[in-house]
Amino acid sequence: MKQTFLILSIFCSILLSAQQNQPSSAAQNKAQKKAEKRERINLLIKQEEEGALIFQKQSAFGIKFNTDGWGLFFEKGKYKTITKTNLYWLEIGERKDKKEEKVPTLSTSQGFVVFSSYIFGKQNNFYYAKLGFGQQKLIGGKGNKNGVAVSAIYGGGFSAGLLKPYYIQVEKPYGSGNIQDIKYNNNDSIFLDPTIIQGHSSLGKGFNEIQFVPGVYARTSLRFDYGRYNELISALEVGLNAEYYTKTMPIMVMGEPKKFFLNAYVSIVFGKRK
Repeated sequence: MKQTFLILSIFCSILLSAQQNQPSSAAQNKAQKKAEKRERINLLIKQEEEGALIFQKQSAFGIKFNTDGWGLFFEKGKYKTITKTNLYWLEIGERKDKKEEKVPTLSTSQGFVVFSSYIFGKQNNFYYAKLGFGQQKLIGGKGNKNGVAVSAIYGGGFSAGLLKPYYIQVEKPYGSGNIQDIKYNNNDSIFLDPTIIQGHSSLGKGFNEIQFVPGVYARTSLRFDYGRYNELISALEVGLNAEYYTKTMPIMVMGEPKKFFLNAYVSIVFGKRK
């Protein structure tokens, strides 16, 4: 009986001691985590002040203003070294011809005055979708959090050229009031007769007739990141883009169709780093 009582006493003492030490151990762990968090924050503040761009990955989107159109893109980046980041991007947009010019029109329909417009001589809308890979190389760091980081970007990939017939509305025959949607099909006498053109057809007209033309492209640019906080990307990018397609891409009836396109662009870029 005495032995049993002794064993129970020892067990209770051990259990009581463990309970007394547990809060102390939990408090120590909590204090250690706070210290580690404080150290990370201090390190980030120091990097921020020094203008360092140290991260593991980034994502960004942007708007492109090309000399021959416009574009939208989404970009993913993965840190490789202190100065190099691998980039992957997807871009969609439209190419235009420098001869494009909107012509306003005025007509009547069921007693109402209708204002419209069209692009005289336009044969096709030229859209594109690009998938690319490249690198971003840091040329100059910010120096401080209010500075500007300068990076060079280069790369290329595949481009899907999409030609959609451009439809216009014409009064046929002239003076009859009958409106028809037509596209260019070697019918210059009708398609290029401004006296019978009422305006452009609906945007969705011709999407079921899109022609796919594969191509390749390359780009090079300089990106100026002026974002105040390093975890955020706020940048301006200027560059050159070159595309080559396997078939000619006719945009205007009176223009010369070509396979190779060279343009300059300016982009506004926003994103974040992690």
